[in-house]
Amino acid sequence: MDTFVKAALASKAPASVSASSHDRYNSPLTSRYASAEMAHNFSDAKKFSTWRKLWLTLAASEQKLGLTDITDEALKEMAEHIYDIDYEMAAIEEKRRRHDVMAHVHTFGVAAPKAAGIIHLGATSCYVTDNSELIMMRDALDIIIPKLASCIDKLAKFADTYKDLPTLGFTHLQPAQLTTVGKRATLWLQELLMDLRNISRARADLRFRGVKGTTGTQASFFTLFEGDHSKCEQLDDMVTELSGFPSAYPVTGQTYSRKVDLDVLATLSSFGATAHKMASDIRILASLKEIEEPFEKDQIGSSAMAYKRNPMRCERVCSLSRHLMTLIGNVQQTAASQWLERTLDDSANRRVTIPEAFLTADIVLSLIQNIVDGMVVYPKVIQRRISQELPFMATENFIMFMVQKAGGDRQRCHEEIRVLSHQAGRVVKDEGGENDLIERIKKCEYFAPMVPHIDALLEPSTFVGRAPAQVVSFLKKEVEPALAPYRALLDAGVTQESINV
Repeated sequence: MDTFVKAALASKAPASVSASSHDRYNSPLTSRYASAEMAHNFSDAKKFSTWRKLWLTLAASEQKLGLTDITDEALKEMAEHIYDIDYEMAAIEEKRRRHDVMAHVHTFGVAAPKAAGIIHLGATSCYVTDNSELIMMRDALDIIIPKLASCIDKLAKFADTYKDLPTLGFTHLQPAQLTTVGKRATLWLQELLMDLRNISRARADLRFRGVKGTTGTQASFFTLFEGDHSKCEQLDDMVTELSGFPSAYPVTGQTYSRKVDLDVLATLSSFGATAHKMASDIRILASLKEIEEPFEKDQIGSSAMAYKRNPMRCERVCSLSRHLMTLIGNVQQTAASQWLERTLDDSANRRVTIPEAFLTADIVLSLIQNIVDGMVVYPKVIQRRISQELPFMATENFIMFMVQKAGGDRQRCHEEIRVLSHQAGRVVKDEGGENDLIERIKKCEYFAPMVPHIDALLEPSTFVGRAPAQVVSFLKKEVEPALAPYRALLDAGVTQESINV
């Protein structure tokens, strides 16, 4: 037996296995979790076809502004070969030239030979790299924002459904005054609304790099247009408009300011904190058996403990949100360490950080949609926990009743309650028994006038203050206006995409 085991442990995979797609590392963000739309948004297909579109818009705009060397035939060929990218040729060229943009210029020129001489005319590499990244970030925000609105919409419905259900509130993770299940959900909602505001603002502020040249001076285009300032400005405006942006950053170095990345990803990082807090709360409530995330019929909670119902979705939200929150440090360092008009030490880490931030945020949003859509509440468990703690919380009400309705002395009443409360507390803590404060009060002659009213004084709904009204007001004044721009999409149900949750 040992011989077989040792031989297997020492063996190597056969060539057929090594040659498979499972023999290379794949990011779990795309191979395991990502939605198809976000995974495509940061794919090579999207990236390099966008480069070709940018070269086409540049050439078409240059022709329109009078560069006669750019023919209609060249533009037509470029337009016909946006998507048929020879990745193998591009890889060979990049390995030879050590320059990804020039490799793809060459590859595009082979596909569109009539345009080979004018592709990338006057441009620097950042014309395609930076502008394509801004396009992908814009499109990624357009994927994320409706999904965030959907999460808010679903959670708002949950809050409304349970706005009146009393539950034990906690401060310092210790029992405190009662709140309601719906009111607690509004605490999560309020933070998600902040995220919607922040991310929407980042989307509205996003601009295009445009056509700025090697160090941002437009010198090459100034030469192409023989010193015509107006045509340089028109070229910038035309390409910006054709690329779907209302405006470009007025000044750049070779790159657009990396503070743009910081502003955008800061909103995603902030959302990560919201998601982590919300999922952590649900995990605590699941431990108390008050609320659970969806649990499917054949789902396995533990390989060893068959009875377990682990909150795996919320745990995944916390896990991924933690990753999302850490990415902002990289973006801060990059923005801070760019020298003068640019350095290239931003390139490699941005290839990782920016896609991962959006992929992670998108995955977390899909998970939250799934969780809120099927969240289960257990009112009887909640009621039992209230009944264990409410007698202590109701002591102030008892004192007020005895003084106001029964003509009692407050100091004596306080002492009677104090003694009985400590006796009941010892039963709970020292003996592991149930809270018997109410039974002790009912047996105490001093409290005889209050006994007929004690059930009314212990009604949980009288301890939640304005919680139900706060929920109604919050949903009407804050949530509904925030969701109004997305109402048609939400009602059509087009913001939910099925992923491996």
